[in-house]
Amino acid sequence: MPAPSSASRQIDAHLRGLTDWRGTTLARVRALILAANKEIVEEVKWRGVPVWSHHGIICTGEHYATVVKLTFAYGASLPDPKGLFNASLTGGTRRAIDMHENDRINARALTALVKAAIRRNIEATTAPVREAKRTPIKRLAGGNPQIAKADGAAP
Repeated sequence: MPAPSSASRQIDAHLRGLTDWRGTTLARVRALILAANKEIVEEVKWRGVPVWSHHGIICTGEHYATVVKLTFAYGASLPDPKGLFNASLTGGTRRAIDMHENDRINARALTALVKAAIRRNIEATTAPVREAKRTPIKRLAGGNPQIAKADGAAP
């Protein structure tokens, strides 16, 4: 087993500093996330926020006074048949799961969500780049491109 990364050690220290339910909850979801795929990489970004990645960001784990929040970078495009997403629902890209004290964690549903995020990231990074439809350039005499005139008072 490889040695823990610097980020993993920072997250370990951070969790040891959270001595209430938030530390326990964040440690539990961290374990579930890491168990979903052995290639998940832990990072620390944005002033100490734990980030889990695999071909791009899967999700972040933050804690506030009354909530532990998992924000999925592309949650709006992920299937959520168990309805785990309960926050940031109006955004076009991200979705979040807010967990309060005494909330139960649906381990299977969270694992499925992490795996779906990984599939989405892999598809996004390996999809062939579509070539833009090109409009032929009209040329003036002498081969110079014709530039469309602008509206307004400018000559």
